[in-house]
Amino acid sequence: MSDYRTLTIGVAIWIGALFQSWSRPWVIAFGLLLLLLLAVASRSLRALLLIAALLLGSTVMSFRIASLEQSILRDLYGNSVEVTAVVSTDAHALAPRVMGTQFTEQSYSALVRVNEITAGTHHYRLRSPARLISSEADFKEILPGQEIRVQVLVQPSKEGRVAALLINKGSFTVVSQPSRWAKSLDRIRDGLRAASGGGDSGALIPGMVLGDTSLQSATFKNEMRRSGLTHLVAVSGANFAIVSTFILYMMQFVFRKIPLRLGATAIFLIAFIALVRPSPSVLRAAAMAAVLLIAQGTHRGRDSLPALGFAIAAVVVADPWQVRDPGFALSVLATAGLLIAAPRLVEKFSSVMPKPLAIVIATPLAATLFCAPVIVAISGQLSLMSIVANVLAAPAVAPITIVGFVAALISPAFPWLSHLLLWCVKPLAAFVAWIASVISDYSVITFATGAKGFFIIAGVLALGYFFNRKVVITALLILIAISWLLRFPGGDWQIANCDVGQGDSMVVNLGDHRAIVIDTGPDPIAVDRCLHQLGVKKIELLILTHVHADHVGGVNGAIRDRTVMAQWFGNVRAGTRATFTSDRGPVTVDVLWPQGQWADEQLSDPNNSSIAVVLRTPDFSLFAGGDMEPLTQAQIAPLVGRVDIYKVCHHGSKFQDESFTRALSPTISIISVGAGNTYGHPAPETIQSLTRLGSRVLRTDLDGAIAIRANRQRFRIRTSKGSFALLRWS
Repeated sequence: MSDYRTLTIGVAIWIGALFQSWSRPWVIAFGLLLLLLLAVASRSLRALLLIAALLLGSTVMSFRIASLEQSILRDLYGNSVEVTAVVSTDAHALAPRVMGTQFTEQSYSALVRVNEITAGTHHYRLRSPARLISSEADFKEILPGQEIRVQVLVQPSKEGRVAALLINKGSFTVVSQPSRWAKSLDRIRDGLRAASGGGDSGALIPGMVLGDTSLQSATFKNEMRRSGLTHLVAVSGANFAIVSTFILYMMQFVFRKIPLRLGATAIFLIAFIALVRPSPSVLRAAAMAAVLLIAQGTHRGRDSLPALGFAIAAVVVADPWQVRDPGFALSVLATAGLLIAAPRLVEKFSSVMPKPLAIVIATPLAATLFCAPVIVAISGQLSLMSIVANVLAAPAVAPITIVGFVAALISPAFPWLSHLLLWCVKPLAAFVAWIASVISDYSVITFATGAKGFFIIAGVLALGYFFNRKVVITALLILIAISWLLRFPGGDWQIANCDVGQGDSMVVNLGDHRAIVIDTGPDPIAVDRCLHQLGVKKIELLILTHVHADHVGGVNGAIRDRTVMAQWFGNVRAGTRATFTSDRGPVTVDVLWPQGQWADEQLSDPNNSSIAVVLRTPDFSLFAGGDMEPLTQAQIAPLVGRVDIYKVCHHGSKFQDESFTRALSPTISIISVGAGNTYGHPAPETIQSLTRLGSRVLRTDLDGAIAIRANRQRFRIRTSKGSFALLRWS
């Protein structure tokens, strides 16, 4: 019989810290203190221990929040100061964002500990955590432990664990060089990257061994995420458990007694922590791995739950902010799944298959089931094929991790041997990368919000455990079937507007996997995913209306694995016409703009030089004009007639010409706009103007991707955030 008491206490400490993190310091702690006094008076030992654990978690979080609130950094918000800080983590590249019409410059982010601040004539000494963002390329070469001096702008941060966000736009000064130990560890990491080779398989190996994803492309990262394999390239308890198990196995040839084996393994584990960097997430993963190591070394399995409870308590007390890290929840749940559910599943599966195969299937299945609610809460998505992907990839994980670990250690001294070892496991890495690529092509279930998804999945798992599983599974399958039938885009769409964030991308279906694409948005992954959903394999005409990043930044994603027959990008003028065949009749594309002086002013005024086109088919007419503004809208107003569908110019900004809008008088108006954008798009007056004309307004920030079926000016609309909002497919 398993002892859940220690686990309950660990979870209570976690909950106490979590609730305190959403409140002012000491508020919840004070209430818990009163409850503790009542528990003492009632002489209930169980209640006393539970409330004491909640109070402990609340107290440690209160101390941490209070220290951040008292930091001098908070008094310097909005000021430019010079700071001296010690870098705590590796710098990682931030994803580029579109600001206005252009991509932001490449920047890098790392956690630092601020030791000194110089603000004018004032000098302060402190020890306060902060997040430093620098656009200096050399910043990514700084190693943890190095001290730097840098001029920064102090800003508030939404990240709870830091006192401020420090933004550096210029150079910085290195105060201290990395230690020999740090240099040696960095050479090992560099050696592994060099020996891994190129391609997705080569980029995968450093990620699986050390959590180093610097070689992975954005496309490959997206494939790993959609296939449910991202955890393989994050430093997790699994990494530590595999390495520790390997070392523990090898120690049996050196030491006879289990305590000595465990001690030697612990030493290697500490070295591994140093190799992958002792960040909060790494220390958390090591704690969870220690639990699994104890379970394996002592052969106690489920009886190791007290160790899990102790590990939770130790992590929370050492770093209270872990309680708000989804990775911590996933580590705990995965470990609990391996301890609680995996042995039962192995026992059941062993009755119908060989035990080794049962272990291979049961292990990822147990971890996935326990983690599913949190995964959905984080991503808002659930891949039904992720279990298949994890089962297929599972046999390759241990060999790659172990061989990669050995290859990394010897790479500085014996690079040729490191290359040879990794050459042996490269086919396994290629196999995992292939699985990610194939599985990512399958549709995933998305939820209206992460919170709704969490409760749906948690509810289904709870019902399946406590009630008739056949009934629960049947009801779930019906729900999934309904959502599939109502999925975006359906099989009969003719016009689609992709949800690409703050940008534009419209697609006209020509049949037989052919399409006309107007703009590609800012994100290659988003437009590639949308075109994949739409089944587009051949682009007959790619129209890039103007040079701004929110319209052309995603072009590499649009043309990925697709044939482009023709492209219009600053090379057409008013009067140009193209005609295409489709499965529903001819499609004509007429260019109305640019003309005259505007044809030569692409660089000086890209918005008003946007390519504007009218598409006409037997079923619908459509106008798309990029980011045209009132000046040019007024000039072409006499040239445009009424259209059925209007892709609203400039994301529905307030800069619209009323005569132009009246001339179009669209039945449907589509506004492509990013959720929560800071530009005020779409403007209320623009929406009101369209509504007064009787036009139905669709917005990608509210409706998601939009697909329209047209039949002789009769329209049916489907959206990726449709009325059946609980479950969607993407």
